[in-house]
Amino acid sequence: MTDTKAQTADWSRLGILAGGGDLPLELAQARKDENPFLVLLKGFVDRDFSGFETCTHAVGQIGAIIKSLKAAGCDTLCFAGYVTRPDFSALKMDAKGLALLPKALAAGRKGDDALIRVVVEAFETAGFRVVGADAVKTALTPAGRDDAMGVDPSAHADDIAKAAGIARRMGELDIGQAAVVADGLVLAVEAQEGTQAMLERVAGLPAEVRGSEQDRRGVLAKMPKPIQERRVDLPTVGLDTVEACARAGLAGIVLEAGGAIILERDVLQDALLEHGLFITIVDPAEPGHG
Repeated sequence: MTDTKAQTADWSRLGILAGGGDLPLELAQARKDENPFLVLLKGFVDRDFSGFETCTHAVGQIGAIIKSLKAAGCDTLCFAGYVTRPDFSALKMDAKGLALLPKALAAGRKGDDALIRVVVEAFETAGFRVVGADAVKTALTPAGRDDAMGVDPSAHADDIAKAAGIARRMGELDIGQAAVVADGLVLAVEAQEGTQAMLERVAGLPAEVRGSEQDRRGVLAKMPKPIQERRVDLPTVGLDTVEACARAGLAGIVLEAGGAIILERDVLQDALLEHGLFITIVDPAEPGHG
């Protein structure tokens, strides 16, 4: 399918600040004809970006990143891929990073979203327009109710509702985006380790608690935070997530309409059917309700 918006870029050159996972590479491939420039974050990038113009910097080298982006002619920037919260005491920061450190530390005490906003503001102040993944590739428009896929989720309605409610409560506290519930029992909630590591913990639980390939039980819910910086940190589900859920014996994944990005939907549909899993979409919570 042709991504019509991808043919009509409204920037001089796109820069992609790339962390881990599939999303940075998918965005770069969507704009390959425009020669996007990628800043690969040291220690996080885990995909092959051969064929693209790249540079590599550590998370704390804000000044060097800005300098590289400007030298490459970038006027627009997209943050993509996962990056865990750094240990500020161990970061090798340049002068710009050090100047930003007091503000970042203060924001970090309030939660991840506050910290993300400080970083985004630093790049906007430097003259870059920050856009979301869906502006780079319109096929990544946040999931809607029609994006449910895989097997029938109806037997898991109670776990779907409970997992979504817990994930939303975690988001209200700016702790994490995800939770796993099986037969009404909370198996895991996401904190700083990220979704993949959380699912690995679930896979290590006894099969009678979490289910198995022969008896799939439980769901992963990934919900956006109420104060989400949606250009940067919208919940994302790709093949890695589906495979991790399959290994953990789970039955499926629940996302919020308009609140998550689904990668490679055709590939995911095949994987979901192969493993007997589902992705189901729920409406956003009403204000004041989990």
